[in-house]
Amino acid sequence: MSDLASQHCQPRKGAEHALDRARIDELLKQLPGWTVTADGKAIVKDFKFADFHRTLGFINAIGFMANHEDHHPDIVAGYGHCHLLWSTHDVGGLSLNDFICAARVEALLAR
Repeated sequence: MSDLASQHCQPRKGAEHALDRARIDELLKQLPGWTVTADGKAIVKDFKFADFHRTLGFINAIGFMANHEDHHPDIVAGYGHCHLLWSTHDVGGLSLNDFICAARVEALLAR
């Protein structure tokens, strides 16, 4: 498990917890396929699956992890894919929590 995936989310409120672009770019190097949205306030990735059953299983696993971390993504799903978006609304952009959760998603798929 990566260093990010072994961490847990912490309460982060206020602009002082928002990451700057240099730190965002540094953390993205640990998350292949994840990108920053045009406004710089979220990270996103689209995951592909063979069918809806596997997509739904993935969503359920993410839901369990997100509830445990008390940090929840925006999810858009359809047959064979799931689009995840992580952002920390309480900081008005990206916090370390977003990268921790994205790394935990990657760890789910590595099993």
